[in-house]
Amino acid sequence: MAKLDVKPTRMELLNLKKRVKSAKRGHKLLKDKQDGLMKTFMEIIREAKSTRREVEEKLSGAFKNFMQASSMMLPEMLETALLYPSAKVELAVKTKNVMSVHIPYFDLKQEGDILNYGYLQTSGELDIALGAFQEVFPLLIKLAEIEKQAERLAAELETTRRRVNALEHRLIPDLVETVKFISMKLAEAERSTIVSVMRIKAMIEAQEELANV
Repeated sequence: MAKLDVKPTRMELLNLKKRVKSAKRGHKLLKDKQDGLMKTFMEIIREAKSTRREVEEKLSGAFKNFMQASSMMLPEMLETALLYPSAKVELAVKTKNVMSVHIPYFDLKQEGDILNYGYLQTSGELDIALGAFQEVFPLLIKLAEIEKQAERLAAELETTRRRVNALEHRLIPDLVETVKFISMKLAEAERSTIVSVMRIKAMIEAQEELANV
């Protein structure tokens, strides 16, 4: 705690008390925001883990089939089969405001078929592999969406945590310490004034007694 460099006046005391009240209210709001962000962040992290596990399992199977197809086909045939895909994708990004954080949401649209080749010189494993890749692609986009949401929430959570700590451990204690200091100084000044008034009164009374003798 550190006392602020202000003049010990009643006006300053009133201003500091208002600042303490405002700081405590702001601290509560930020703390509530921090708790809300943490809850949302943990929910997204759990969803990300589940989605990543599903993506890894499906990608593993797709790559396994693709490697089998590659081993059964001539490289030229494989390249020719994959040279002119007819499938198209379109990705739109929207944002939603969640506790002052702009959360991205991806809208994926797929058109056409990824299988755009003759079946005579290709293997069934290639069909299965490409079908699996087409199936897992929306999950990859979903995973990217979730991880981007987590990234933005984590950044806002860290910023909010720093603000909460600054208020809780620095600003509010400093303001309270300064309020105590000014209150003490004003009380000392008031006691000093009372003592001075009592002395003057005693002197006046003593002079009146001498005058009446």
